[in-house]
Amino acid sequence: MTSFEEAETEETVTCLHMTFYHPCQKDKMMFRCLNFCKREQVRADEMAKFGRDSNVCHYNLMDTRVSRIQFSLQFYRKLNSSEFCFEIKNMSKKTKLLVDQTELGYLNKTDLPWKCIICFGDYQILAEVQEGESVDYFETYLHLTEVPILQERCLPSLQPIPENGISSSLFPSQGKSPTETDENESC
Repeated sequence: MTSFEEAETEETVTCLHMTFYHPCQKDKMMFRCLNFCKREQVRADEMAKFGRDSNVCHYNLMDTRVSRIQFSLQFYRKLNSSEFCFEIKNMSKKTKLLVDQTELGYLNKTDLPWKCIICFGDYQILAEVQEGESVDYFETYLHLTEVPILQERCLPSLQPIPENGISSSLFPSQGKSPTETDENESC
């Protein structure tokens, strides 16, 4: 046999891709301590913690409105299965955590869907799980986006729309919205 045939099969690693967004990220740089575009290994028996306390959290969010520990992720294998999953737990006493449409209060936890949006405050995180086989560790791969993940948060505020159907908030450069005049009136 050749050395290629004798080589052990390479084990794939579960990877959690997380894309971060905050509307003030350019000004406040709350993601400056995160390592973007670099895979990081996390031991399977460790919890991945996100928050502002660098002594406890591996993933630091530099924002005083973020809890010391905002949320944690636990890697596990489903009972009687070879499938690996993540469980997300809200660790904030003050802020609810939304995982897609599921609201988590303090110490509430749920399975992380394979693709979901995690929200708290103005933070939006798109989480996507790439399956793997390793039982010893998983990887995180962080991304940053300047575009809101939840597009409905980008819509203009709900204001009454004039009869002509054009909202002045959609065209701020025009200054004033059209006014109706009677053709018999003098200007």
